Amino acid sequence: MTSLDATFSGAAFPGIDGPSHPLTDLGSAMLPTMLGDQSVTEPPSTATGVYVTVHGHFYQPPRENPYLDAIERQPSASPFHDWNERIHYECYRPNAFARVLNDRGEVIGIVNNYEFLSFNIGPTLMTWLERHDVEVYQRILEADRRSCARLNGHGNAIAQVYNHIIMPLANDRDKYTQIRWGKEDFRSRFGRDPEGMWLAETAVDHATLEVLVAEGIKFIILAPSQALRCRPLVEPDRPQPEWQAVGGGQIDPTRPYRCYLNRSDLRHSIDIFFYDGPISRDMGFSDVLFNSHHFVGRVGQAVRGDHRPAQLISVATDGETFGHHKGGTEKTLAYAFVSEFRRWGWTVTNFAHYLSLHPPTWEVELKAVTAWSCSHGVNRWQDDCGCGGEGGVWHQKWRRPLRDSLDWLRDQLAQIYQTAGQKLFRDPWQARDGYIQVIRDRSTANVDHFLAQHQTHLLTDEEKVDALRLLEMQRHALLMYTSCGWFFEEISRPEGVQILRYAARALELAGDVTGIQVEQTLIQNLSQAPSNIEQFKHGGNIYRHLVSSAQIPLEQVSAHYAISSLFTSYSQEQRVYCYTIRQTDYQLQRLGSLTLAVGQLELISEITREQAHLVFAVLHLGGWDFHCCIQPFSGRRDYSQMKEHLFASLQQASAAHAILAMNEHFTGKSYSLQDLFAEERHRIMRLLSQETLMRLDQLYTQVYRDNYGVLMAFHRDELNVPQELQVAAQVAISHRALTALRALEQEMVEGNGAAPLQLNHLTELEAIATEANHLCCQLNIPEARQTLERLILQTLRQVLHDRDLAFLAGDK
Repeated sequence: MTSLDATFSGAAFPGIDGPSHPLTDLGSAMLPTMLGDQSVTEPPSTATGVYVTVHGHFYQPPRENPYLDAIERQPSASPFHDWNERIHYECYRPNAFARVLNDRGEVIGIVNNYEFLSFNIGPTLMTWLERHDVEVYQRILEADRRSCARLNGHGNAIAQVYNHIIMPLANDRDKYTQIRWGKEDFRSRFGRDPEGMWLAETAVDHATLEVLVAEGIKFIILAPSQALRCRPLVEPDRPQPEWQAVGGGQIDPTRPYRCYLNRSDLRHSIDIFFYDGPISRDMGFSDVLFNSHHFVGRVGQAVRGDHRPAQLISVATDGETFGHHKGGTEKTLAYAFVSEFRRWGWTVTNFAHYLSLHPPTWEVELKAVTAWSCSHGVNRWQDDCGCGGEGGVWHQKWRRPLRDSLDWLRDQLAQIYQTAGQKLFRDPWQARDGYIQVIRDRSTANVDHFLAQHQTHLLTDEEKVDALRLLEMQRHALLMYTSCGWFFEEISRPEGVQILRYAARALELAGDVTGIQVEQTLIQNLSQAPSNIEQFKHGGNIYRHLVSSAQIPLEQVSAHYAISSLFTSYSQEQRVYCYTIRQTDYQLQRLGSLTLAVGQLELISEITREQAHLVFAVLHLGGWDFHCCIQPFSGRRDYSQMKEHLFASLQQASAAHAILAMNEHFTGKSYSLQDLFAEERHRIMRLLSQETLMRLDQLYTQVYRDNYGVLMAFHRDELNVPQELQVAAQVAISHRALTALRALEQEMVEGNGAAPLQLNHLTELEAIATEANHLCCQLNIPEARQTLERLILQTLRQVLHDRDLAFLAGDK
């Protein structure tokens, strides 16, 4: 083992995340320096020696609420907001700032692993990264640019079919849209056309290959088990060699292969790489990634000693393996890339670069229909094949009825789209293929430009809304085929419910445009999909209980705004998820424990541009009780009279009287705190609890102070402490620790240079920790941990980037 050991120790190292730093960021320019080489050689024009490619398939299923275009809190991902955020913390960000450690576990450098990994990142995940961590997003784009510069213009990134659809199970029209959307999404981010494309689950058939070739994709990556037979390539007028059967996964993965789709036209072909199956499996299911030395040794076992001029050792696995599934292994990759591979004389490359140096000299034929995670073709996504089951305990008989139900719905929606769309679009299906340009940029100017390109005539505002609704209907019809819905053992899992929510949204949009209602037929079809959960029985009930109940009308968005406005000072124009809300009037009055707000607003969808002009009244009765009513705006006179009447009723200081007055003016459903979206509901619940919790903190603190000597006596004599006193101590000490931490953070954020004050807070925290240890208090304070992590990162960034060394030296 060299001194620059990359052994991991569990969780990702917490620190030094941030922009590139000239002393720590070990990019491609730093590689020769680490190896003692002071020059960078020009890339060769032909392949010689051993090349290594590590491919990461980075992907998260779309988790956004179809009505809000945002991911709601997922408790199973705690302490993170949702699973995207958790996996990002464990994988995507650590790989953008992977630490290189010495043999003492000290960080001596940072590597952007994406600069050396071959990778694809699903468009739905890239969209999330772009929204939530633009720094990591830019590191990924920069990594591709650097790899292009290093490898003769061939970048590490490859495209992916748009939303992880199983391509052999898609109809031809959806195949084209998935590939065209994937290409355009890639082009809009990386600024170049993709050379390769990742197929979801590497699922492939002849029809999929035809579309890939038609769309200009040069190569794909498959599992060795997907090959049927292969043979050397020879000139057309030479005798053809015999085919070699490799159906059991015996294909040689160290070379690229050409796959001819039409023997009468040899130009009609696509190149295929097969990753090394045994090493790739070991990366996912053994300890081969425990350290870089172990990993590189395992890769070395695949090197062929037959003196061939060049060979490629390629491995592929879920990108989430590096840090999420196997904590800390991004450090293993980092050191392998910047030192170990080069120490063995191997060249780190990507598939496109290797293909440019070593075109295929063999051809291959594939099995008819295959995927990398199902030994039964693609039955995992349509039949009860056993793959993905919980040890045979649960069946997957629901898969076929679910597939058939969505296929039926897809065809119904296609007919609706064709009929309604031809009135608005010159070519409805061409418009759908181009809609990715709007998905990537929903600005008013871009949407208008897109519609102008495709419209049959100058569209009215109402027709523009219908056009966007139809396109969104088709987007959700594609999202409902996301492979995760069939991957696991039960239809009622979050993945299955999510694709049904996309189906429901598509149905709703179809009804908005045409009035056609086919939801009940879909529910009847889903009733043929048996659930493993007794309370659900079948997919129809799952749809009723978990899908229909989650639909969000515009009135609920308005109710969310109205109730939360009692606790938030909204500006006149406010963005609420994917809606813009313009407040045209708002008045609030308080009387004792009662609070009444009446308002008028315009709500505009940023996605479909549909609008609603609504009025609301919301009464807070105190505590957890809210009564909110919504209805369409019917005119200034009616609104003024209603507002005057409601505020007059409030003056009687009677909640019942105020509610009666609201019910006189509003008909239909009323809304309560429970109808708020989870994020805001939880925030308001915390606000409403603050006063009670403050009183409890004071009470526990007083009990703790009054009985401190008694507590110490119990601990000194090693007696069981009364639970009431121990709890009082834990609550009091936790409250004191939070108070000190908040004060410390405020001092550091304000940046007053008050080092003595900060030191006082640190001294106080140290004293609190000592006190907690003496009293055996197990403090569970998630907020304190998050605050400390923020402060540590802030301090490390200051150490790394503050150029005023004299100040740093004087501050010690």
